[in-house]
Amino acid sequence: MKIAIAQLNPTIGDLISNSNQILQAAQQVADQGVDLLLTPELSLCGYPPRDLLLNPSFLSAMATQLTKLAKELPPDLRVLVGTVQPNPAAIIKGQKPLFNSVACLYQGKIQEYFHKRLLPTYDVFDEDRYFAAGEKSGILRMVNYSSKSTQELGKKSKQEWTIGVTICEDLWNDEEFWGKRSYAVNPIAELANCSVDLVVNLSASPYCVGKQKVREAMISHSAKYYQQAIIYVNQVGGNDDLIFDGGSFACDRTGKLIHRAATFSPDLTILEFDLPDLLPSEIKTPEVTTPGEIWQALVLGVQDYVRKCGFRQVVLGLSGGVDSALVAAIATAALGAENVWGILMPSPYSSEHSVSDALELAQILGIHTQTLPLGDLMQGFDRTLDPLFAGTKFGIAEENIQSRIRGSLLMAIANKFGYLLLSTGNKSEMAVGYCTLYGDMNGGLAVIADVPKTQVYAVCDWLNQFHPHLKIPQHILTKAPSAELKPGQVDQDSLPAYEILDEILDRLICQHQSPTEIIGAGFDRPIVEQVVKLVTRAEFKRRQAPPGLKITDRAFGTGWRMPIAARWQ
Repeated sequence: MKIAIAQLNPTIGDLISNSNQILQAAQQVADQGVDLLLTPELSLCGYPPRDLLLNPSFLSAMATQLTKLAKELPPDLRVLVGTVQPNPAAIIKGQKPLFNSVACLYQGKIQEYFHKRLLPTYDVFDEDRYFAAGEKSGILRMVNYSSKSTQELGKKSKQEWTIGVTICEDLWNDEEFWGKRSYAVNPIAELANCSVDLVVNLSASPYCVGKQKVREAMISHSAKYYQQAIIYVNQVGGNDDLIFDGGSFACDRTGKLIHRAATFSPDLTILEFDLPDLLPSEIKTPEVTTPGEIWQALVLGVQDYVRKCGFRQVVLGLSGGVDSALVAAIATAALGAENVWGILMPSPYSSEHSVSDALELAQILGIHTQTLPLGDLMQGFDRTLDPLFAGTKFGIAEENIQSRIRGSLLMAIANKFGYLLLSTGNKSEMAVGYCTLYGDMNGGLAVIADVPKTQVYAVCDWLNQFHPHLKIPQHILTKAPSAELKPGQVDQDSLPAYEILDEILDRLICQHQSPTEIIGAGFDRPIVEQVVKLVTRAEFKRRQAPPGLKITDRAFGTGWRMPIAARWQ
């Protein structure tokens, strides 16, 4: 039996385009003797559809499109398509009205449905809001006839396979791997007890640093423990703040990795299954360094966000600093230099090298630039506010005016020409509120909002080593970081050294350590208390920030649900 993996990049809600992707993949493999084509979770509507699932007309259109797709597919090819199915027992049993399902399309019809059993409700996942859990494990029974071995007798041999069909989270409850169980059932164990020949898993698993290693280790362990070959299919592409990295793979029943598809790009691959196991196939090697992995993820995230939101060009402020430099490089790689505008907005407090560094970067990248001096605008604000501010000291309010002028200019350019404004703040700044609301936080996409400052430098160093055509000028990487909102200002006037700050933030935000635990790990109490206070007070800013691309397992996005009016630190 030949099994094809269609690693697709769907657009949420674009039922026709997503359907066409599935159809094209099916047509490509149909003449290669493929028996079964696998697509990702919710491949027809894209993942995650969120509250589109509350719209009856959307559900109706999905059902219509699925029926249409079944008729268009090659009739002798079975195709598993991720879709949504109504739950007929919803009212009687008090359950959610839908199932997260897989439809088997074959011979022009929808042959049967399989339902997701385990519904994640942590981090960015909120599936219990929409779906009911399936009550039994899905088993696809395939019967093929071949005259290959008995052609001279004029007879056909009968081949039968039983394939366990699971959906994403269904494979993430293996107590033997995690040392605990999060759900009452373990679908992979149930399927192994049913003696299926093969398990397939249709997933839409969002990217975070190092997650591919976890997926492969988990499924390898399950395959070996249950003596069960497993094929894992993942979605690829960016949808809002989430990035899906692909990397679909397969393990034989000994747990050996025998296939891996491309990462961070669509792919169409074919595997052969010969009872009792999968045959070895191509193993594509992903980027193995963390900075390189982050780079690929962010480039894909920007590329898809811009494309799927209907933009062609982007604009950003070029300050001569490392954050805007990295965002400019990412945008250039994602969209092409001709589609990137960098706006220089020097103020009386800007150093000469800030302008020269920004211009050098723009020349290397080949992007468009425009310089808009702020001096006159700042004076105009000063004159207007002077009657109200008279007799007060120059402080943060005045500093932030400069940032807000920049934000207004960038939004005006984006608004006038239909560009997408990319904001350039990093995770360290977003965490402690070292950013200006309605100033440098303005934008439609926060490209590096989940990248700590120390990691920003690491990605830049990697970029300079492996992609010199996008090189970040060395002076940008060696000078002290500064917002340049007053004379001689550097970030460490207000913040701990980033090496210390980022370690504290990781412990506080990602590892959920208490201040007492962080102090016990050797960090100075005053610094820890300062950071905790800043993180707590900055929640109102983060709530108003643009979507930020997620690359860690704890980002300030859809999975971050902290209250604003709260006093717990």
